[in-house]
Amino acid sequence: MANQDDLFKKLVSHCKEYGFVFQSSEVYDGLAAVYDYGPYGVELKNNIKKYWWMAMVQMHENIVGLDAAIFMDPKTWQASGHVAAFSDPMIDNKDSNKRYRADQLVEEYVEKKVMKKANKEIEKARKRFGESFNEEEYRSTNPRVMGYLEKSKTILTRLNTSLTNGDLADVKNLIEELEIACPESGSRNWTEVREFNLMFNTQLGTIAGEAGKLYLRPETAQGIFVNFLNVQKTTRQKIPFGIAQIGKAFRNEIVARQFIFRMREFEQMEMQFFVRPGEQKKWYEYWKGFRMKWHQAIHPSKKLQFHDHEKLAFYADAALDIEFEFPFGFRELEGIHSRTDHDLNAHQELSGRKLQYFDPELKESYVPYVVETSIGVDRMFLATMANALVEETVPNADGKDSTRTVLRVHPALAPIKCAVLPLVKNNEEFTSKAREIFNHIKYSFECQYDEKDSPGKRYRRQDAIGTPYCITIDGQTLEDNTVTIRDRDTMEQTRIVIDNIEKVVLEKINMRHLLK
Repeated sequence: MANQDDLFKKLVSHCKEYGFVFQSSEVYDGLAAVYDYGPYGVELKNNIKKYWWMAMVQMHENIVGLDAAIFMDPKTWQASGHVAAFSDPMIDNKDSNKRYRADQLVEEYVEKKVMKKANKEIEKARKRFGESFNEEEYRSTNPRVMGYLEKSKTILTRLNTSLTNGDLADVKNLIEELEIACPESGSRNWTEVREFNLMFNTQLGTIAGEAGKLYLRPETAQGIFVNFLNVQKTTRQKIPFGIAQIGKAFRNEIVARQFIFRMREFEQMEMQFFVRPGEQKKWYEYWKGFRMKWHQAIHPSKKLQFHDHEKLAFYADAALDIEFEFPFGFRELEGIHSRTDHDLNAHQELSGRKLQYFDPELKESYVPYVVETSIGVDRMFLATMANALVEETVPNADGKDSTRTVLRVHPALAPIKCAVLPLVKNNEEFTSKAREIFNHIKYSFECQYDEKDSPGKRYRRQDAIGTPYCITIDGQTLEDNTVTIRDRDTMEQTRIVIDNIEKVVLEKINMRHLLK
């Protein structure tokens, strides 16, 4: 675990050192769980959003976009249930004065005290039996592993039942029975478990009190639901069709942690897919497969897994997470939910406006069912960085080995696509030719001109920010109009004519390689 902790610390440090992510308001010692994206971070983030938008909207003729406002009529959040029930179970430790989510304390206990032992037994068996090892069979036949898995299931089932029933006293009883201590103080001196509403509120103009109360939206989905008919009628979409949106959301998290994994201000990429009642399971399975393939195009399959929800929201008839193996373990990256017709019905009832679709084939009106795909941009950014950042040993020109840090992000997502480097800084012929090339290709993709330090140091700097291709201008360039193009991953250098730079790089960074 220490090794994984070290990897995560290196990732966080790399993000700051190379201009990907900064602590918000750092000059004032920072604002907890709020972060700013730096020059390279904003480029990578925008490319991730572009990849999602192209896959969802551009590649589907029956999905269209929307950009709804952050502020909405407060009745929106009454209808959606957020005012009454958008809360987390909170518990305080009386000795450390630290606040925790009660459910996360129990889940972390299961992961670290129970499942860690099970996984240790499984890994020992894997080494012992080698290629003949059948993990599924071992899990279902080894008494010790079966015991750990049963204990885990019993604890989580009880937790979910208590939370579903609103039995917060039993959640505290569970924490005490498991002898869970405060990570800060080691004390087991806990308060009662209370509900903590996660919505931020503010005031509308000069109207004081409840009449002028507004909320910062805790999710982007409701902006889609209330615009359902506006979008359907103006785009003449027929069911099934989807509405996609990328936008900011805000949650006053009790414990925001693990860098940008859980923040108070974050960005979501959501798509609500409207279907005929009775067809939701079919589309749920479709989007489950489609979204997993989207992730697998840039992440290794072994780092991704489905996790079905044991506890369903009261409005859902199916739900799962696509989880990614972060340095701190498998965690939710994207949620896929079959939300039934709950949201549209709730808004229809409170607003008094019909939110129904007239189906020309069935010749009847109905409130559509909805299948949702929802992914956090920031979590996707963190997953991309975690997967791409590696340290490796490479040979130098003198034959000796050295270590380089390289961000192996897919070329289509890389913040800078191409760097232009004159071989020698103080050679006017080299620098003017390099500037000429840079000024020509900058219209086609993000590129960077760099003449500081030795060529080796410049290569290392570009490797660290994920630049897939470096163009070097040298003596031969002046003779035959060719340059060397260096591949980030293989470090191989080949010569190409200047007129082919754009064509070669554009082909390699084309987003269609991911989309296909």
